Amino acid sequence: MPLSHLHDLTDDVLARAARIRLACFDVDGTLTDGRLYLDSEGREQKTFHVHDGQGLVLLKRAGIEVAFITARGGTVAVARGRELGVQVFTGVKDKLARVRELGTGLGLPMEQVAFMGDDLPDVPSFREVGLAIAPADAHPWTAQFAHWRTRRRGGQGAAREACDLLLATQGHAPLFEGGTA
Repeated sequence: MPLSHLHDLTDDVLARAARIRLACFDVDGTLTDGRLYLDSEGREQKTFHVHDGQGLVLLKRAGIEVAFITARGGTVAVARGRELGVQVFTGVKDKLARVRELGTGLGLPMEQVAFMGDDLPDVPSFREVGLAIAPADAHPWTAQFAHWRTRRRGGQGAAREACDLLLATQGHAPLFEGGTA
């Protein structure tokens, strides 16, 4: 069953997920575990989970646009986005404005946009998108605005759960020999 590994899937969440054509992701605390590694010269390093990357690639193959939107600057998120072939926006002060611009540019109403984030800068987007998703360890002040929360923590496969939800509700869950997902 394509959704059997996911939880708390209400009819509302399933209906919202089925409409999504653009999936936007915060980076720090969502695609990473939120920790920042700085070397002695101030260069930043982050860790990304390969399962999340595979999920993002599968979304793109299914025709769902993907974007990273982060308030932090730096080159790490840009490099990861380039590797996955997704749009990346760094140093974004107003994430909601960027989400709106992306949706408008694609001719999409906000109900067809998903946003996954973990902290206060993500709340304005959560309040307007069709599907707001938070990782398990999202800050409680942010998580309360999510339509759905993953079981996994940020940077530990949470984004893959979100991708799997979108893929499965839109009939794109990969099927393998024997007809199981």
